[in-house]
Amino acid sequence: MEAFSVRTSRFVLSLMCGFVVLGLASPVYAQDAGGSVAGTVAQWSIITAGFALAISALGGALGQGRAVASAAEAIARNPGAAGEIRGALILGLVLIESLVIYVLLISLILFFLKPFGG
Repeated sequence: MEAFSVRTSRFVLSLMCGFVVLGLASPVYAQDAGGSVAGTVAQWSIITAGFALAISALGGALGQGRAVASAAEAIARNPGAAGEIRGALILGLVLIESLVIYVLLISLILFFLKPFGG
């Protein structure tokens, strides 16, 4: 009975992935509405900026989570070094967050200034 449910869940997952791929591929064959190339590039720059911001926010959140967990574990092991660990933690969190803010800045530039035409 267990093997049947594993095969069924894999089939359902494969079927869902197939529908997602077909859904993403279908606009490729759509006819262009006569827009200019500069407008298309500007649209794709906005989409790319959105994905870049999402990926950097995900990476930053994962990095910050690991940093805080490691610092909490280190303070639990050696409470006497809590001040030094806390200082290093805050510096690390600032540097991680600054990378996400840089991507936000670049995304806003791509969104509002449209440097590739338009």
